[in-house]
Amino acid sequence: MKIAIISGSHRKEGQSAKVARYLQHVVTMQCASDTTYLFSLANNPLPLWDEGVWAQAAQWKTLWGPIAQELRSADAVVVVSPEWSGMVPAGLKNFFLFCTPQELGNKPGLIVTVSASRGGAYPVNELRTSSYKNCAFCYIPEHVIVRQVGDMLNDPTTPASPDDEYIRARLGYAVQMLRSYGEALRHVRESGIPDYQTYPYGM
Repeated sequence: MKIAIISGSHRKEGQSAKVARYLQHVVTMQCASDTTYLFSLANNPLPLWDEGVWAQAAQWKTLWGPIAQELRSADAVVVVSPEWSGMVPAGLKNFFLFCTPQELGNKPGLIVTVSASRGGAYPVNELRTSSYKNCAFCYIPEHVIVRQVGDMLNDPTTPASPDDEYIRARLGYAVQMLRSYGEALRHVRESGIPDYQTYPYGM
């Protein structure tokens, strides 16, 4: 199984990237045969979406093409989002404008949000509300909020506190659930029922 991990912070040095790397570690520890693809939005690698994407302009083939290819070969996706002023970062919302059912359609998604304090709930709601419709992405019921992230996941193998130990266990469980959904939804994608030509957009 291949699991893609999207680090949604476009800060140069963000805690979301740390969490994303830890999730890579979790995937590898759970199943050595699994592979991962980590895409970080640090430093804004994707310009703002424009209509050239639809026309397959050369610029977008170069920028988005390799990312799209990696996503298309993934079985499941983890979306790591910080909470900025109670919102999902603009760069992450922009990322979803590029995604189509070819990249994410009927693939399971795990939301992991990040907060420097006791926040982190608002991005969960925002992602579930507005990021899945036209790309047919399927968020699983489980999600994880990493609060006080500066104190969490700093050593890949050794928890620093009971809270750190708990969040590691919860992330491990969530990834297991994601893998199970990945196996199940593969049957949906291969069934021939999804028809993105007739119904390219959600209602």
